[in-house]
Amino acid sequence: MHPIDWLPSPNFGARAVGKRVDTLILHYTGMPTADEALQWLRDPASSVSAHYLLFEDGRIVQLVEEKDRAWHAGKSFWAGESDINSCSIGIEIVNPGHACGYRPFPDREIDAVIALCADILARHPIPPERVLAHSDVAPMRKEDPGELFSWRRLADAGIGHYVEPLPIAAGPVLKRGDRGEAVASLKRCLRHYGYGVGEGPEFDEETAAVLRAFQRHFRPGLVDGVADRSTLGTLDRLVATLPRKP
Repeated sequence: MHPIDWLPSPNFGARAVGKRVDTLILHYTGMPTADEALQWLRDPASSVSAHYLLFEDGRIVQLVEEKDRAWHAGKSFWAGESDINSCSIGIEIVNPGHACGYRPFPDREIDAVIALCADILARHPIPPERVLAHSDVAPMRKEDPGELFSWRRLADAGIGHYVEPLPIAAGPVLKRGDRGEAVASLKRCLRHYGYGVGEGPEFDEETAAVLRAFQRHFRPGLVDGVADRSTLGTLDRLVATLPRKP
């Protein structure tokens, strides 16, 4: 792993009392250049930061100490927790993002992500299923790090919870506007995994947004917010392989 440079950001605070680090959130910067992203993450006017910024050539900058609460997740939710910043470490990965020319992440950048994640996981009790995308915890607002990010490579290195997605194939689907027990069951499965989605039998825009986030992370071959056989089967596999709670 590259040496980590220290370029402190003023945008941080104390973690909420009683909160410990149990989640790792991966982002992309979503800005035209790395320099702009670094400046933004250190600008007091932005009220935004992350613990680490990782460049396309593998360089790493630390902006906030891990003991402190960086301001990276915003309004977010996972598995009953709404103060994600207080229980997480955030990594910003340089990529212009969907609005500025989204592109594949270079191998050396993913290699550095893997090395940094492994280093963080060695220090904190973060379970695999809580290594997450920003879009997982804020699906109505965020798309990052997106469908081009290689979660499979992280899983091959022992980082994160991942199963091989079922192949995309024709067949029945659940989509926006549908109602019924099948929709309610889908939403229960998503909530069981950790996603913030309401109850009820209506397949609404929130349901579609959560499904798009799920697909970006776990079934990136088609991101359409539709619950096809591949999406449903992949979700079932993930839920089935969650560790059993004592």
